Amino acid sequence: MKVFCGRANPTTGSVEWLEEDEHYDYHQEIARSSYADMLHDKDRNMKYYQGIRAAVSRVKDKGQKALVLDIGTGTGLLSMMAVTAGADFCYAIEVFKPMADAAVKIVEKNGFSDKIKIINKHSTEVTIGPDGDMPCRANILITELFDTELIGEGALPSYEHAHRHLVQKNCEAVPHRATVYAQLVESRRMWSWNKLFPIRVQTSLGEQVIVPPLELERCPGAPSVYDIQLNQVSPTDFTVLSNVLPMFSVDFSKQVSSSTASHSRQFEPLASGQAQVVLSWWDIEMDPEGKIKCTMAPFWAHSDPEELQWRDHWMQCVYFLPEEEPVVQGSALCLVAHHDDYCVWYSLQRTSPEKDGRAHPARPVCDCQAHLLWNRPRFGEINDQNRTDQYVQALRTVLKPDSVCLCISDGSLLSILAHHLGAEQVFTIENSAASHRLMKKIFKANHLEDKINIIEKRPELLTPADLEGKKVSLLLGEPFFTTSLLPWHNLYFWYVRTAVDRHLAPGAVVMPQAASLHMMVVEFRDLWRIRSPCGDCEGFNVHIMDDMIKHALDFRESKEAEPHPLWEYPCRSRSEPQQILTFDFRQPVPLQPVCAEGAIELKRPGRSHGAVLWMEYHLTPDSTVSTGLLKPAEDKGYCCWNPHCKQAVYFFNTTLDPRVPPGGPQTITYTVEFHPHTGDVTVDFTLSDALDRGC
Repeated sequence: MKVFCGRANPTTGSVEWLEEDEHYDYHQEIARSSYADMLHDKDRNMKYYQGIRAAVSRVKDKGQKALVLDIGTGTGLLSMMAVTAGADFCYAIEVFKPMADAAVKIVEKNGFSDKIKIINKHSTEVTIGPDGDMPCRANILITELFDTELIGEGALPSYEHAHRHLVQKNCEAVPHRATVYAQLVESRRMWSWNKLFPIRVQTSLGEQVIVPPLELERCPGAPSVYDIQLNQVSPTDFTVLSNVLPMFSVDFSKQVSSSTASHSRQFEPLASGQAQVVLSWWDIEMDPEGKIKCTMAPFWAHSDPEELQWRDHWMQCVYFLPEEEPVVQGSALCLVAHHDDYCVWYSLQRTSPEKDGRAHPARPVCDCQAHLLWNRPRFGEINDQNRTDQYVQALRTVLKPDSVCLCISDGSLLSILAHHLGAEQVFTIENSAASHRLMKKIFKANHLEDKINIIEKRPELLTPADLEGKKVSLLLGEPFFTTSLLPWHNLYFWYVRTAVDRHLAPGAVVMPQAASLHMMVVEFRDLWRIRSPCGDCEGFNVHIMDDMIKHALDFRESKEAEPHPLWEYPCRSRSEPQQILTFDFRQPVPLQPVCAEGAIELKRPGRSHGAVLWMEYHLTPDSTVSTGLLKPAEDKGYCCWNPHCKQAVYFFNTTLDPRVPPGGPQTITYTVEFHPHTGDVTVDFTLSDALDRGC
């Protein structure tokens, strides 16, 4: 059966209704899941297996049957480990039906159907009794309900319910315990992901400074954690202000509470500075003695950095204090971790909250609009003074004293730059109410509320009256739009430029004047694991899961490139970067598709895991801003990526030959097409027979 799905097209700005398979959402969930990444996580798998063996042995040593409850079983891997370790029976719960169906097949394929029952329910719906899903309570609880923040996937409520209704008192639990750690740091780079810094603009009248509104400076920020690959943040980007502090632990073998709680740790700062950011991670101990431990610690806090396991399903957390606070070396303070049932947040206090009887503070919520409009990388992009200087230099070459400017980007400061550089009149279109409110606050803080006109409407609805009867002589965009995920989604600027064409004066200048799409074939150090088949996992056949992911990836939208911030995922180039399409913003969007064909030579040895694509915006003939590669790759191919943008990755189904053959360089041919009607960019690759054979 087919169903119609509404889809907001980020490139054209329109809403489309597309006919999709009835299991469309399932395919998306599976295709973009972390199942492959988890199955490739040998450290996780091995530690779980050791912990399960130990738990089953402890129950057997008491002369009891080992009855296992596995919540969130996924492929059924942990249940199969339990049976292999000697468990008498496993009840494996999986709420996601396609995954539950796959688990049934995987369990059957491995010969465990008589010992494992897959229950396709949420754990809170499972019943106990003669006619229930389970005849009695389990005495071993196995779960993998954790996210980067530990509790963000609802681990606490699930454990709370399980202890009340599904498992015996003081049952064995794998993992047995989790501990959350925190480290206070000062970091201008990371703080720039959360606050708007003063921005300096050199003009003919001297330096102008764009200052943030007081509301933004005082705003506690977005409630969501920022999870990143902390190992890719250079230690030179932050100053450590505290030792690593164990903030709180959860014992999963006992009753767990999901109620709001606070946990404080007194410490003496290791250095004086500005407390701004809390770095956080956790570890899980699989046994009561804590001998079997799986840790998410970054390399500088890891007990054995050489054995560091790469994983993407669990990373590290960056939390921002509500406001920066000065700390003095050796002067005692309290770092406080607060959590409710799903979120963690931090505060810095002079005394312990237990001593002064303070109530638990509410979860921070943005009230300045900026954290609703700008994500963390966008904050960093706006705060990048070098990037601002590049736009200022480009604006100087196109601005005239009589310029009438129209700025088209979401929450952009380009309109302020244009005003400070001498434009006669500046208009800015802000599509959303949040964007409108934020820009009004910024303009007011800089005494520009009467100098820049905000138009809150969709660009295609723009009227001459909105522009006070004037024609636009300079159309500006970064371009940046909050709905964009893939690099070419910001081509929405081109569609807007087309929609406002009748408002442009003869000879009007458009900046950027053009864009180009670039591509390079790369070998990833680790990211390839998220799309690599697993086959056998710790001795269990999970080919069915591999086939399920491959089938999901065959669906239309699942075939598209994936956005990844490649500064977090090191890779080596196997080819030179190649320009594959150009888009001329000086002309309206064409009616016919724009196509190109070509071939990329693989010049460096290595494996070809996929192709990376990015956009470059040509502000003027002499000024280009790249959203991808920032400089030519090093001799060995190591890449430096724009830290504020996500690049598009097409993973190849085949990992190509690790050597450049003696007969000459390998080549990959491609066909790329821009579809004006949908705004989509599609790329098809052809891998030669030689490459497929890996010769």
